[in-house]
Amino acid sequence: MREGMVPGRRAWPRARMAPRTSVALVLGALALLPLAGAVPVSAGAATRSAIGSVSKTVWLCRPGQADDPCTADLSSTTVTADGSATAVADSPATASKFDCFYVYPTVSTQTTANANLEVQPIETLAAEQQASRFSPVCRVWAPMYRQRTAASLFTNQSGANQVAYDSLLAGWKDYLAHDNGGRPIVFIGHSQGAAMLIRLLQNEIDPNPRLRKLMVSAILLGGNVTVPVGRGVGGSFTHIPTCAAVTATGCVIAYSSFGTAPPADSLFGRPGTGVSTLSDQTASAGLRVACVNPVTFSTASGTLLPYFLSITSPVPGVNVRTPWVSFPGLYTARCATIGGATTLQVTTTGVPGDPRPKVTDSLGPTWGYHADDVNLAVGNLVTDVAAEEGALHR
Repeated sequence: MREGMVPGRRAWPRARMAPRTSVALVLGALALLPLAGAVPVSAGAATRSAIGSVSKTVWLCRPGQADDPCTADLSSTTVTADGSATAVADSPATASKFDCFYVYPTVSTQTTANANLEVQPIETLAAEQQASRFSPVCRVWAPMYRQRTAASLFTNQSGANQVAYDSLLAGWKDYLAHDNGGRPIVFIGHSQGAAMLIRLLQNEIDPNPRLRKLMVSAILLGGNVTVPVGRGVGGSFTHIPTCAAVTATGCVIAYSSFGTAPPADSLFGRPGTGVSTLSDQTASAGLRVACVNPVTFSTASGTLLPYFLSITSPVPGVNVRTPWVSFPGLYTARCATIGGATTLQVTTTGVPGDPRPKVTDSLGPTWGYHADDVNLAVGNLVTDVAAEEGALHR
């Protein structure tokens, strides 16, 4: 029996399909790296390892750090359904009173069960694509951690989950002891990053009233946060609820995005199976996977505000010269339970002649839109964080 499995539970997938991370197919992302202006491996590792002498934490993102991917250029081009394009000089990173603690998804292509702590180009690209757009509303911290590599997800690697979590826990404790200074915190994680944060919140935040008070919110996407059926708290966390309004604080925004009904063997949306095994969540009785629509915070549909790196989302006939491209009005989304799976169902608005590229379930229906969970709604998520922070300052 493989790690994290219990009878009747489907574990993280076998090696029939390599996972596409949220930054694109791992090898494809590496190929695109020179265009993205990412830091070379040796330079990145040296720069980040040299910061601070208090601990051995290697920081992927840290305020004030040179070549910080979490403070990358946010300039974007808005492309509408008729192909019109408008460049937008988005606000750069600010000296916010809030922190974001970001944990990146499975991206390592190393051949060992757990990655080492060298900053590779693929982690840099992940941080730029998933975390940098939050920099106007928080100071982003992202420790390197010994994540399970893409290869190890498909084999029986006893203890690999624990190695990954222990490594992240060390980075968290270092940050809390030496860097936080009492600032409120937004947690952000996707896929394996969300799974590691689920464990961190379970063990360190949920049982601690002082730390719960510091928590602005937790954005945990593609990780199978669970709640009891008909309730908004319980399941993964005893005290931390799902967010019921845009100004709610101390709560969780969670979802997995799909364009169609998830199949029976879906890795997301059903408790105790698939990605749940990465956070050692095996319970399913009386539980459902949480879905919080980041637009409406209800079962009602809302319009998403996606942003993608322009090198990954070219628009035919449109010359985009900014690092980012946005497609407002292209997607709507609603939370729905279909066939026992609770997911964020994403639908294109279907305007005739719309030239903008559409996301697909390129890895098959089992994965849905997992690769794009963050970027499909990152504009909404940044707005949500700003509203939460505003609520705390009222």
